[in-house]
Amino acid sequence: MCGICGIVNSNGVVPPTDLLQVMARTMRHRGPDDEGYHCQPGFGLGFQRLSIIDLAGGHQPMSSEDESLWLV
Repeated sequence: MCGICGIVNSNGVVPPTDLLQVMARTMRHRGPDDEGYHCQPGFGLGFQRLSIIDLAGGHQPMSSEDESLWLV
């Protein structure tokens, strides 16, 4: 099963990517096949992927075409 983590803050500061990496890597046992991060003002997302189905795709976090929405 994959692992997800995130940081949300109300002051609009971009969370440090290195902190998200530390958080996600503590869950490496949940998904050793890929990792992904996205940070912008107010929030950051981290992801550890376990590839069971759809081995070629599935990189996350994913965004809408205009990058106005992000999800894991």
